[in-house]
Amino acid sequence: MKWRQLTNDVAVMSFPWRAFGIDFERNVSLLRLRDGRMVIHSSAPFTAQDVAAIRRFGEPAWLVDATLMHDTFAKEGRAAFPDLPYLAPNGFARASGIPIESLDSPPSDWKDEIDILKLDGNRMKEHALFHRPSATLVVADLFFSFPMETRGWARFFVRHVMLLPRLFGISIFFRTTISDRQAFARSMKALLQWNFERIVVAHREPVEKEAKAAVERALGDSGFLSHA
Repeated sequence: MKWRQLTNDVAVMSFPWRAFGIDFERNVSLLRLRDGRMVIHSSAPFTAQDVAAIRRFGEPAWLVDATLMHDTFAKEGRAAFPDLPYLAPNGFARASGIPIESLDSPPSDWKDEIDILKLDGNRMKEHALFHRPSATLVVADLFFSFPMETRGWARFFVRHVMLLPRLFGISIFFRTTISDRQAFARSMKALLQWNFERIVVAHREPVEKEAKAAVERALGDSGFLSHA
């Protein structure tokens, strides 16, 4: 596990997750509220040491998986935090076998600190979260973000199979889950109303500078800004 603290109240834990011969990583975002309670965004194969590191950062209060695609480690997440409310999109319980509470009705405790946006027109029912105090946007599979130094097979795959020439953007895999382009574009317009300075993606590197500009370029590359 790799630990990165982005701000006073946001940390990212990265776990290995391999597919197509590439380590895409699974990022777990820790979003701490002003009272010390914390949202754990995404599940992972947590060890006892991982759980201890999380508890040192804040008081675990909610476990979140923000897309139907992220049921891979749902059982491990629930086992590591058996008593926390588990928030996920409607339909996640069928995919994971784990009872959940709907992300469509986020906790009132998040008011003024964490905003949530359901991405319409997307079959995976992804939700984006915005941690207001740190100006951090957190997504699941909406965007992938690979470092510029990516080389070899991984670079070829990202640029020519996932169709991300900039190594950041909406992958062809995610695009296939978009069932209503106009509804999705409206959600992207709403997302851009948030004044985020950084973005954490579920796979690979956070964008810590000029994140909003990177998102706008990615949406332009995919043809969504013109529909918004």
